[in-house]
Amino acid sequence: MLTIGELASYAGVTVRTVRHYHAKGLLPEPERDHSGYRRYDAGAVVELIKIRSLAEAGVPLARVRALLQADAEEFASAVADIDERLRAEIRQRQHHRAQIARLTAGDNLALPPAVVEYLDRLRALGVDERIVQAERDGWIVLAAHSSERVADWIARKQDQIADPQLMDLYLALGKAFDRTADDPRLVELADKLAAYLTQLADEKGGDYVDDTDVEPPLVELMDKLAFDTVPRARRLIELLRKRGWTGWTKLERSAPTAGCDRITP
Repeated sequence: MLTIGELASYAGVTVRTVRHYHAKGLLPEPERDHSGYRRYDAGAVVELIKIRSLAEAGVPLARVRALLQADAEEFASAVADIDERLRAEIRQRQHHRAQIARLTAGDNLALPPAVVEYLDRLRALGVDERIVQAERDGWIVLAAHSSERVADWIARKQDQIADPQLMDLYLALGKAFDRTADDPRLVELADKLAAYLTQLADEKGGDYVDDTDVEPPLVELMDKLAFDTVPRARRLIELLRKRGWTGWTKLERSAPTAGCDRITP
């Protein structure tokens, strides 16, 4: 007869594990002998090894008892089910690993590769990082909300930034964000930007300038994200509104308002 320590040693587990299996009802707990100790027979060693083997194979303890009592056919079916569950868990963990790996890639975590490529291109062209960050935040929202439309939107954007005139405006915009709200160069930039947008809309249509057809609350959210990243953008929007263009995320033509503050030649 064996003590609990000897049983644990022969089965390759700890005494604590044996007691845990007792508590779960997996291994019968013998009565104490006249000395006050519990003694186990050889059959307990075999049973404990089976329990340990099933547990190490990933079988939930809640199912171990049923497997120990199952016939050959039931055992094989149960093992097949457990194997499929383990395969599913492995696939899920591999997916999680891939997501964790993407964390090291920054923008890749929440954005499609085409958008990441677009943002990297902006950086390569020297666009101010604040503008890139504002665009990135907006794309994160758009990709989550309307993933099926991102490919069309990003293709339009890639086409637009191939225009040297637009890139000059992008670069000027980054410099303008460090100026005071009443800096005349900000007003000059608003004049140039409004003229460019108007020319583009006249030549290619208003949809080419902006086709971000999403709900107003989402537009407001994206505008707020941009303004939080680039506060000076609010002033530029005010100036553009006076020149017949309104919006940041969604640009639309409107009637010019009074008090345009134009820079005259």
